[in-house]
Amino acid sequence: MEQKGILIVVSGFSGAGKGTLMKGLLEKYDNYALSISATTRKPREGEEEGKAYFFKETEEFEKMIAQDELIEYARYVNNYYGTPRAYVEEQLSKGKDVILEIEIQGALKVKEKFPETLLLFVTPPSAAVLKERLVGRGTETMEVIESRMQRAAEEAEGMEAYDYLIVNDDLDTCIEEMHQIIQGEHRRSFRNRQFMAQIKEELDENLKGES
Repeated sequence: MEQKGILIVVSGFSGAGKGTLMKGLLEKYDNYALSISATTRKPREGEEEGKAYFFKETEEFEKMIAQDELIEYARYVNNYYGTPRAYVEEQLSKGKDVILEIEIQGALKVKEKFPETLLLFVTPPSAAVLKERLVGRGTETMEVIESRMQRAAEEAEGMEAYDYLIVNDDLDTCIEEMHQIIQGEHRRSFRNRQFMAQIKEELDENLKGES
């Protein structure tokens, strides 16, 4: 039975370890593809076209919006960011499970457009651990950390909209759990309508053959 890929949206608090989790999942299993965003910001040193991002001019990006070529998009600090539909659909048709790592508002927009999307929310085991991880990065001031904690409190209000909650305590356990959830999702009946129709038809044929 040929399997089409599943579209998966992963969100979570800043500091929950989403990036590390995605990296681990992609290294361990080869049936996943990480969606590549398009952006109008200029490439940073070492960023390659089609690897880090698809880099676009503003006019080009706005044309993509007008032609409904993006699954979702948002504007941050004068730059557009969005998920190109063509790349995602190409990966899904190859049987790859495509992961989009986006925030809650974007996730809900994707679910609206594509109701079969699987929504996963990554959280640390507690607020104290979240703060500890943000402090442990050593890259941000306490003021920035407090604003991230404030944002996490706001984002927590949207957790119920997700299909599964993934508690990132031990990384390896978490990678395995995420993989199992996605694999189990492939077996959901609504994702296998074609197979069910086929087996019903075969059983009917079998009955006719016996009568």
